[in-house]
Amino acid sequence: MTTELQTVSNFDLNRYLGTWYEIARLPMKHQPEDSTDISATYTLQENGNVKVDNRCLDGNKELDGSIGEATIVDGPNAKLEVSFLPEGFRWIPFTKGDYWVLKLDANYQTALVGEPNQKYLWLLHRDTELDEATKAEYLNYAKSIGYDLSDLIHTVHTGHKTA
Repeated sequence: MTTELQTVSNFDLNRYLGTWYEIARLPMKHQPEDSTDISATYTLQENGNVKVDNRCLDGNKELDGSIGEATIVDGPNAKLEVSFLPEGFRWIPFTKGDYWVLKLDANYQTALVGEPNQKYLWLLHRDTELDEATKAEYLNYAKSIGYDLSDLIHTVHTGHKTA
């Protein structure tokens, strides 16, 4: 069941920039399930877009990463699109993924990010650990808006910072 997802209103991109750590996610074909220590750092670029620097440790505990670019679709309502294609190919249609901030605390410390088809979901936090009550609150919210969390992956953080 797909419902019209509500995003965060009055979103402040500048407060959102910086480093976030993945707490949990739904599986993605290009991200192995055994990845650990996953982080994302968002930096504003001169052109107004956002550099996305995703990093993790792979199954062999080697640093792996990808650089992408997010463009703002509806800034006040926390809707962005992200592409990880090489810079010269980012103009190609249908190569960007929706990145919608669905829930965000007032201090910009915990975020729930998804997309309108409810296939992908990330729970992010400014630190590698999130208390169980807050984690449950955000995941219960995801369920309440139609996300199936039966395959949810709880990200392992080994203490090796990737950001």
